Amino acid sequence: MTPPATDAISILGHELEPGPDSLGELTRTEHTDDVALLRSRLHDDGYLYLPGFFEREAVLAVRRVLVGRLAAGGLLAPGSPAMEAVALRGAPIEFGRDGSELVAGNELLHGLLYGDPMMSFYESLLGGPVRHFGFTWLRIIPGGGTWVHTDIVFMGRGTSNLCTSWVPYGDIPSAMGGLAILERSHNHDVIRNVYGRQDVDSYCENLGQEPPDDYEWPNASPILDEDAAALRRRLGGRWLTADYRAGDLLLFGMYTAHGALDNRSDRIRLSSDSRYQLAADPVDERWVGPHPTGHTKAGKRGVVC
Repeated sequence: MTPPATDAISILGHELEPGPDSLGELTRTEHTDDVALLRSRLHDDGYLYLPGFFEREAVLAVRRVLVGRLAAGGLLAPGSPAMEAVALRGAPIEFGRDGSELVAGNELLHGLLYGDPMMSFYESLLGGPVRHFGFTWLRIIPGGGTWVHTDIVFMGRGTSNLCTSWVPYGDIPSAMGGLAILERSHNHDVIRNVYGRQDVDSYCENLGQEPPDDYEWPNASPILDEDAAALRRRLGGRWLTADYRAGDLLLFGMYTAHGALDNRSDRIRLSSDSRYQLAADPVDERWVGPHPTGHTKAGKRGVVC
């Protein structure tokens, strides 16, 4: 898939270069019991794109709960069907940081992400009993995208053998801002051994620094590059994306560079990020338990700089 030049797509206002050497489509992998194939593709590509992994109706049932809460919060355009999630013009769309108010008490969402088939799939893929993080990221995107980053800098205190699952709650064509992955970026030395060695919540204890406040990262920048096209030219590969449908699953590892395309529609893009690892592996303490500390002040850690 290479959108024509008249239908440019962008990340935070920076247009991605068209053409087969710059922009492409995610490799589709059928949901299969061939675990060796899945592991090989994840290792080689840094991601697995599994169209139709979930029952479509199960995902749409979660969407009904989500848009119902958005409507109750007065964030949808009056007169439009709630399932279309048309944003109320000028509404302050921040329904709790990381969508926490849409996650709390949402049994259908938790069942989809942390029940079967998801958990049994990860047990097979990772090769043993698995655990998931106690925090679920719910993305509510009415306009722009998200800057390009990898997940290791946000959750790298435990194992790096950790997977992110991105789930769209509705059909998300590229015009609505689906996720894009930078091809083979997980093997790039700069990402693995320079950028990827950061911890956004660390501070220099030996230099007398005080613990930063919530969501403050004075010693690390999680942004790989504000210009996604420039990043691609520097690191190589193509930007890969897809026209996603409800039921799809995209998963990737901690060193895979990714960002969300700008949402150029009038609708709210709804998706979630959830994390999975082997239960026996060390876990990042910021993201476990019923009330994870996350990037709050309680999650900061002093280091020797």
